[in-house]
Amino acid sequence: MPDDIRGYHAHIYFDANTVDRARAVCERVRDLFGAQMGRVHERTVGPHPRWSCQLAFPPEDFGRIVPWLALHRDGLTVFAHPDTGNDLADHRDHALWMGEMLPLKLDIFEQKA
Repeated sequence: MPDDIRGYHAHIYFDANTVDRARAVCERVRDLFGAQMGRVHERTVGPHPRWSCQLAFPPEDFGRIVPWLALHRDGLTVFAHPDTGNDLADHRDHALWMGEMLPLKLDIFEQKA
């Protein structure tokens, strides 16, 4: 496991029609694996092009949580990335997608560089 990965974030994307499914997926990951569940944002936040909920977890849980999400995401799009401290690279270069790949609003990170 690379030392520069402090953790992972998985963002579950949803809309007004799928908010209950997204909440259920996030709560299930929280309850099964102890992931930290963020707010269920019913608006776009940060670089995310859709409404989302963030799950944060340590590197040692990657092999349990990501495969579970692959099988139980209930048709929702999942965007996952490491947390290395380099937000632009983490979101642009090191990301994993399950479902539809969506363009992120990466300019928020480029302005910080």
